Amino acid sequence: MRLFVAVNLPDEVRAAIWQSTATMRSKEFPIRWVSAESIHLTLKFLGDVDESLESQVIAALESAVLGARGFDLSLAGFGAFPNAHRPRVVWLGCETATALGLVQHRVEEEMNAIGFPFEGRPFRPHLTLGRARREARTTDWRGFDGILRQAAFKGSVAVDTIDLMQSELSRAGARYNRRYEAGLSSL
Repeated sequence: MRLFVAVNLPDEVRAAIWQSTATMRSKEFPIRWVSAESIHLTLKFLGDVDESLESQVIAALESAVLGARGFDLSLAGFGAFPNAHRPRVVWLGCETATALGLVQHRVEEEMNAIGFPFEGRPFRPHLTLGRARREARTTDWRGFDGILRQAAFKGSVAVDTIDLMQSELSRAGARYNRRYEAGLSSL
């Protein structure tokens, strides 16, 4: 099963983010948009994991959040990796809060201890909203940078759990299911 560790958002925040991208989505840019119910913040992608290891992964997640306090996560600013002129990923930014960075680092350490290698790049918290289609050409992105600059969203969510998620891939896109919820201490 394909697993990852994530911060999930309340449905009303996901819906508001989805609404804020309506203009972008209405254009003919070659983007496969993430559905509103699938918007999340990935802390660690684990990949294909044998079901027999799930209890170890849950124990590592519990260890990672042990003593960690809940925190507020600020969301604002749209962008694209590597850039808006030839994007691969369209995203909504997340404030790099100390608490978020600490939890993410602890997740990395605990998962590494049970055999999942450290991520090779620095953690850049973001919510993936869409991915460029493979067949996209440079000319397909004319005007996208302007649309991206005009889009606006600003919000904040209280984070009180870190979740172990399962990704089920299909032609219609990925569907995510929560496998385990690790609670954080009260704010």
